[in-house]
Amino acid sequence: MGRLLHKTDLGAYYLGDSVEVLGTELGERLRGQVQLILTSPPFPLNRKKSYGNRDGEEYKEWFTSLAPLFSELLTEDGSIVIEMGNSWMPGRPVQSLLHLESLICFVNNPEADLRLCQQFVCFNPSRLPSPAEWVTIRRIRLTDSYTHLWWMAKTDFPKADNRKVPRPYSDSMKALLKRRKYNAGKRPSQHGISENSFLTDHGGSIALNLFELEPMDEDREVRLPNAFSASHTISNDFFFRMCRERGITPHPARMPVGLASFFIEFLTDPGDLVLDPFAGSNTTGFAAEALRRRWTSIEIKEDYAEQSRIRLQDPVLKEPLATRAEEK
Repeated sequence: MGRLLHKTDLGAYYLGDSVEVLGTELGERLRGQVQLILTSPPFPLNRKKSYGNRDGEEYKEWFTSLAPLFSELLTEDGSIVIEMGNSWMPGRPVQSLLHLESLICFVNNPEADLRLCQQFVCFNPSRLPSPAEWVTIRRIRLTDSYTHLWWMAKTDFPKADNRKVPRPYSDSMKALLKRRKYNAGKRPSQHGISENSFLTDHGGSIALNLFELEPMDEDREVRLPNAFSASHTISNDFFFRMCRERGITPHPARMPVGLASFFIEFLTDPGDLVLDPFAGSNTTGFAAEALRRRWTSIEIKEDYAEQSRIRLQDPVLKEPLATRAEEK
């Protein structure tokens, strides 16, 4: 039914099936206490992978059944953020609607009372070409280079503050703030721009719901929210170096640490509780630990427990948050 594998002062990593584990005393303790459920569940894939998956109606029924369970765990203003990739029809160069049908059934589950707050796209041009049969062998489809993230909640107004996740200003905006002057007046869109509309320095612009992990245009600087730049340096180097030294193959479907950090900063405050019921190598727990949030992670595969330990051994977790902000 699940057992505690390791913990820190802020969080705990449990081994077991998440539905079964959350049906125990642990689930009772977490009920109404979780501010953010942030996870990347097994995708509905064509072939079985080492990290597990379901397909077809079985997947949709399983995924839909998670909605009331997750809803009960949330605070009244808590959020659910789920990363989902595309799926394809078995043996056919045709995309499946399964992941979209599953999401719609999840949100519309009458026992959960959820609504979709916003959709996000994470673009990663470094992803391997897939599905290989149609992309690299027959050459009749293009590489899937993005995943979707879906933000849901029990209320129209969950806790959220986009001022905590600003996107760095462009060079032109920095220059405008410096010279304190620009062309005011009415735009072709008929919007009226006053002389002071753009003169307040907010520390960055409002983040986009498209996360460009690598540049689409090499001549244009990618301006990801600050949460991404902070966490890129505090995880990947140490984690991958330690995995190589110990002969460990990293989890094949990891969520980028910067992505986890963004949603944790955007939707929670220090001390809030973050849950990942499909934790894998514990990216979510690591990001929560780094940002001083409490966390609970659950994973069914014991092989990934060691990878979680590696993440939590990162020396940066012992540094004060202020020091990391200065380095950023």
